[in-house]
Amino acid sequence: MTVFSKIIAGEIPSYKVAENVDFYAFLDINPLVKGHTLVIPKTETDYIYDLDDRTAGEMFVFSKRVAKAIQKAIPCKRVGIAVLGLEVPHAHIHLIPLNRESDMIFSNPKLKLTEEEFRNIAAAIAAGFEY
Repeated sequence: MTVFSKIIAGEIPSYKVAENVDFYAFLDINPLVKGHTLVIPKTETDYIYDLDDRTAGEMFVFSKRVAKAIQKAIPCKRVGIAVLGLEVPHAHIHLIPLNRESDMIFSNPKLKLTEEEFRNIAAAIAAGFEY
């Protein structure tokens, strides 16, 4: 069971921003910028390209809805999308609010946010998510 499966199961806490029957979106606890969000399928699959076509397509559409909620909550020019897949063996998409391209360089120092900041950001994104 991956750390992401444990988050879905509620065994590990997270800052949830959106959820449906198939996907779960939550704040990255080591964010590049405020609002850095992860979208994961609830079915544990290691590699994003091993997802069946229906799930892959629906994951992208769900991610699009989360990105629109991020844009409502976080001042940014765009929301970037990245798939790395090396750090956790569970398919996931990074959604990163961008004001400049360098906001999406994964070797940049990570932000250190307080629990209150995480809760406030998650609540603001969740409030903008349209179910």
